Amino acid sequence: MPLAHPAIKAFMCGSLSGTCSTLLFQPLDLVKTRLQTLQSGVHSGRVGMVSVLLSVVRTERLLGLWKGVSPSFVRTIPGVGIYFSTYYSLKQHFIQDRRPAALEAVLLGGGARTVAGVVMLPVTVIKTRFECGRYSYGSVMGALRSVCQAEGPAALFSGLMATLLRDVPFSGIYVMFYSQTKASLPKEISRSPAAPVANFSCGVLAGVLASLITQPADVVKTHVQVNPQLKTLEAIRYIYMVEHGLLGFFRGAVPRSLRRTMMAAMAWTVYEQMMARIGLKS
Repeated sequence: MPLAHPAIKAFMCGSLSGTCSTLLFQPLDLVKTRLQTLQSGVHSGRVGMVSVLLSVVRTERLLGLWKGVSPSFVRTIPGVGIYFSTYYSLKQHFIQDRRPAALEAVLLGGGARTVAGVVMLPVTVIKTRFECGRYSYGSVMGALRSVCQAEGPAALFSGLMATLLRDVPFSGIYVMFYSQTKASLPKEISRSPAAPVANFSCGVLAGVLASLITQPADVVKTHVQVNPQLKTLEAIRYIYMVEHGLLGFFRGAVPRSLRRTMMAAMAWTVYEQMMARIGLKS
């Protein structure tokens, strides 16, 4: 890619890193969505991640865990590419080659995620519906067409507010923790062959903290996208009143934290290694 614009190179590196992480961690996303959309009246008692996992394998076979992987790819491959190319462009424009301060890192991560989140929201809605098991769409394009005909194009942007409330803080907090923990690493580690492992560990720590902080917004977003008649405030009230109060906002926290943490850590590690290989500072 010698003649490509640096932002396009960042897009390509981001897309490849997103492809690897999506394929590996899709089952966790499916389990998280199923946990969040369980009907409280139908399932009595506590239902955990392992029981949902076994139920999916029993009723839909092992490949059922990858249900929704096609909309996940359609969303993640361009979505992660857009995120990293926007991040790279913003960083080069405002910060250039120095290390971003904590607040700058929050704004960089949040700004890049806002652009990617809005552009890819229609596919996010379809992905959520594929995974919840309540809709029987044949393909991503068929689902997009079906939603537009039955509910109008606006339904493809349902949960926009909850999505931004979840993704923008997650990305901002993640980039801040990630850049700060990486900055605290000794220089010998940063320059050694163990650097990718150290970066991945920083990513895991940043991901756990960011996931837990933004979990309530993720639960609200899932409810709004699966039940388009719900508005964001109505979804918050419903979750609080019907699904065990404040604990309802942390349903699916374990699979989501695992998936978001591992995906983000892998995506950033692969992205930075690839950018270094083609001679660009990430």
